[in-house]
Amino acid sequence: MPHRTLLQRALRKARGYAAKARRLWRSVHVDRAHPDDTWAAAQLTPGEARVYAAMDPRDREHACRVTRSLLRDHPRAAPEVVAAALLHDCGKSLRPYHVAERVLVGLIPNRLARVLPPIGAIGIRAHHPELGARLLAHAGARPRVARLVARHHHPNGDPDALLLHEYDDRE
Repeated sequence: MPHRTLLQRALRKARGYAAKARRLWRSVHVDRAHPDDTWAAAQLTPGEARVYAAMDPRDREHACRVTRSLLRDHPRAAPEVVAAALLHDCGKSLRPYHVAERVLVGLIPNRLARVLPPIGAIGIRAHHPELGARLLAHAGARPRVARLVARHHHPNGDPDALLLHEYDDRE
C-alpha cells in the first residue's frame, strides 16, 4: 500500500509540474489571455468582482480555467468555493510582474520562496494566498471566500481548500 501511495504522489507531482510548464508558457504573452470576465463577475459579489477585475488577464484566465474544471467535476460546489477558485491568485495583483519575472518566479520552488519577506516578485508570489485574503477582506468579500483563498496552498484539513489546491495544481 505505501508503494502505491508513493506512486500516486509522484504522478500528482508530475502532473503538477506539467501544468506549471503549460501555465508558464501561456503567461509569457498577455495578448493571448482571454478570460471569461462576464461569467466570472456573475459568480462574485460586487467587492469580489472589483478584486477580480484588478487581476492580470493571464491570472484571470487561469482562474476561469481552474473554476470551470472544478465545476465540471463538482457541479454543486458551494458559491463561496466557486468565488474562491476565481480569486485564489488575487494576491498576485498587488505587484505587476514583468515577463522575465513571471518566468523566474515560476521556476523557484514555493517552499524556498516562502522564507523570503512578502515584498518583490518572489515574495509576493510566495505569500499571495495570505495577501489575497487580506485584500478580499478589505474589499468586503465573503469571509469564507477570503479564508479559502488564504488556505489554497496549505489546506490544513479544510476539504474545500484542498479541492482548490488540487484543481489549481492541475491547471
